[in-house]
Amino acid sequence: MNTPSLLAAGKTRGGGRGGKPIMTFTTQFLNEARQVLDGIDGDSIERMVVLLADMRANGGRLFILGVGGGAGHAGHAVNDFRKLTGIEAYAPTDNVSELTARTNDEGWATVFASWLKVSRLARRDMLLIFSVGGGDEAKNVSPNLVAALRYAKEIGAGVIGIVGRDGGYTAQVADACVIVPTVNADHITPHTEAFQAVVWHLLVSHPALKQSATKWESLK
Repeated sequence: MNTPSLLAAGKTRGGGRGGKPIMTFTTQFLNEARQVLDGIDGDSIERMVVLLADMRANGGRLFILGVGGGAGHAGHAVNDFRKLTGIEAYAPTDNVSELTARTNDEGWATVFASWLKVSRLARRDMLLIFSVGGGDEAKNVSPNLVAALRYAKEIGAGVIGIVGRDGGYTAQVADACVIVPTVNADHITPHTEAFQAVVWHLLVSHPALKQSATKWESLK
């Protein structure tokens, strides 16, 4: 049996008060995405590009940290930075055995800092943080990111981040930070994680960083 959809793609339907159209959730979400895009600070992205280019020129490495959706982003972004920009990049969350062993034996709050110590984080290296809240020790939100950031600042390594809301601890200590603007408090997480992907793809596509062509664009 064919059931007609109540929501035509990209359109609104009637039935609101006074005969006014009711916005569908899809239309609302896409409109919010446009507002987020318009509100992103391009200057912060350009500062990231300069910092990443300098790091690469100085032989530094990029360590990409995130939890939850940010961890998924980290593994993907490591591939893009290594393959497209020639930046030596790593994500602690790609090593499940070490991550879970450290969580079990040492505790969740120190897993990233401990991993960075073994990796001999140095001044010429940099952290890239993917986080919605940016880390907040007082609220026990991503304390592992806070500990890693503190260690990076002690060493003198660079810090950049793509975060949501007020940016938390990441925004406080970062050398450059993109805060994905809040346009709807109910959608902070999906908007932040969606546009983290947009921003890092912008970075690896930027002419000041990109060294290798992506597959489909290289085909004649």
